[in-house]
Amino acid sequence: MASVRSRAPVSGQLNNYRFLCKRALKIRALESNRTKKRHQNWDRTDDMKRKQNLHCNGKTLQPEVLVKRTKLTRQSLGQAVPGSGPVLLQPSDPRPESERWEADSGFSSEASPPSSGRSSPSPCPTLVVALDCEMVGTGPRGRHSELARCSVLDYHGNVLYDKYVRPSRPVTDYRTRWSGIKRHHLTNATPFDQARNEVLSLLEGKVVVGHSVYNDFEALDIVHPCHMVRDTCTTRLLSRLAGFPRGHCPSLRVLANKLLNRCIQVGGRGHCSVQDAQAALDLYKLVEGEWEQEIAGLKETVKPMDRTQQKETLTTEDGKTTFNRFKPGAEPD
Repeated sequence: MASVRSRAPVSGQLNNYRFLCKRALKIRALESNRTKKRHQNWDRTDDMKRKQNLHCNGKTLQPEVLVKRTKLTRQSLGQAVPGSGPVLLQPSDPRPESERWEADSGFSSEASPPSSGRSSPSPCPTLVVALDCEMVGTGPRGRHSELARCSVLDYHGNVLYDKYVRPSRPVTDYRTRWSGIKRHHLTNATPFDQARNEVLSLLEGKVVVGHSVYNDFEALDIVHPCHMVRDTCTTRLLSRLAGFPRGHCPSLRVLANKLLNRCIQVGGRGHCSVQDAQAALDLYKLVEGEWEQEIAGLKETVKPMDRTQQKETLTTEDGKTTFNRFKPGAEPD
C-alpha cells in the first residue's frame, strides 16, 4: 500500500505534463492553420485584383504594369516580394512597444480590459521580477515584524537588488533560525525609507513573482496591483502539479523539493532571500503559460460598468431621505 501511495503524486505529475504538452501542440496547430488561411486569403485578393486590372476600362494592361501593381499590393499586405528584399511592417499604433504590450496582454495598471480584445499568453520577460524579503522582530517579545533584507531578481535570475535594511525600531528578536539575520548584518544597513523607495522604483509597472508575497508587500509598506502579482503559494496550478489536494497551500521548501528537485531553507543558517526568490521564479516558469492564460481569460470576462445601467443616488430634502433611480438606457443629469 505504501508503494501505491508513493506512486500517486508521480502519476499525477505525469498526467499534468502530458496535458500541458497536448495543449501546447493544439495551440501551435491552431496558430499554423490561422497563418495558412491568412496567406490563402491574401493570394485570393491578389488574384482578384489582377483579373480586374486585366480588363480595366476595356483595355489590356502591359505585363510590366501588372507586375508593378502586384508588388505594391503585396507590400501593402505585408507579403514578401521575390527580389525586392524584406518588407518591414510599421505598426499602426504609435505608442512604444512596452505600452502596446501592456494594452494587449492586460498587464497595464489601469482596470480597463485590453483594447485589442486579445491577450498574450505570457508577459514580456523584462516586465517580470521576483521578490523575497526577510523580517526580524521588534517591539515587546519581537512580535512585530519589520523588514531586514530585500532581494529582487529579474526574469533570468540576475540580482537587481539585494540589501540589508535597518528597521525603524530597535530589534528585539533577530529570528536568525528563519531569517538568517544577525546583529552585524544591520550595523551599516540601508535605512528603511531609502530601501523602500529603491524597491518601489524597481517594482513599478512590473509583474511581481513571490511566495506569500503579500507578507513582503506588508513589510515594505507598499500596495501592488493584484493583476500584476503572481503568488506561488496560492495558485492551484503548482499545488495540483505537486499532487496536493485542493485548498492546500504548500510551503516554498516543499514545492521546490517536489517540483524542482532542489533543497532550500536547510541547516541552521536561516533562509536566503536571493535563493527563495530564485525558487519562486523557477516555480512560476513551470506553469507560466497556463497561469497567464487563466488570468487573461479572467480579465476578458470582466467588463467595465456601463454608464447607462441603472443607478441610485441618495438625496436629502427637508430632512427626508429619498432615492432617485435612472432607468436603463438613460443618462444621469
